[in-house]
Amino acid sequence: MKKISCLILEDEPLAAEVLEDYINQVPFLELKAKCVDAIYALEILQKQTIDLMFLDIHLPKLKGLDFIRTLQHPPKVIVTTAYQEYALQGYELNVVDYLLKPIEWPRFLMAVNKLQQAIQVTSHAHRSVPVSEEKAYLFFNVNKRMVKIFLDEILYIESLKEYIRITTPHKSILTKFQLNQIEELLTRHHFLRIHRSFIVARNKIETFSATDVEIGSKLLPIGRNYKEQVMEVLEGTKE
Repeated sequence: MKKISCLILEDEPLAAEVLEDYINQVPFLELKAKCVDAIYALEILQKQTIDLMFLDIHLPKLKGLDFIRTLQHPPKVIVTTAYQEYALQGYELNVVDYLLKPIEWPRFLMAVNKLQQAIQVTSHAHRSVPVSEEKAYLFFNVNKRMVKIFLDEILYIESLKEYIRITTPHKSILTKFQLNQIEELLTRHHFLRIHRSFIVARNKIETFSATDVEIGSKLLPIGRNYKEQVMEVLEGTKE
């Protein structure tokens, strides 16, 4: 697995330290350099191949968003800032994500998983290797270890307040994540939100009724607010 090379452009030492710690915990990320201003960062970008830049907005000499505008071929960018009012400008510059400080670990992991998925999709589009031979996956933090979960092995995901439980035929993991966050990461894949507490893999559903679906001998409820959409999707798959 080719690692994503990273650059931190951040003038706050504590914030840079947090980002460095997070990057070092993710197997597919590799930190190449840390910079405190855009001028130094430009030197790094000219000398090294950087795939992803973690960019603070309020920097000395040249502001973060202005710095992006100066680059002819900028790397992918995840904005890290305490100011939410610049979010629209960031997305207009096609940033991957916009993280508000203090950055929580699950939110960071969601952002880099989103990028990693996008890279997988782009790689598949430019290669003759069938997608089925390169299975999509995400990494999740479980007891301070990063665990790889292949998306086509997931049966269902259950919300447990601040945590989610991801169940596959072989194991079940508990990780600190919000169900809405994982739902966003799964939008390109065949998953279906059936309840405020459950997301299921559509191709793993064995039977269903107006009130529940069955996956691996387990009955999962269909929420009242989701029923119409779920029935439309599932009944549309019937022959």
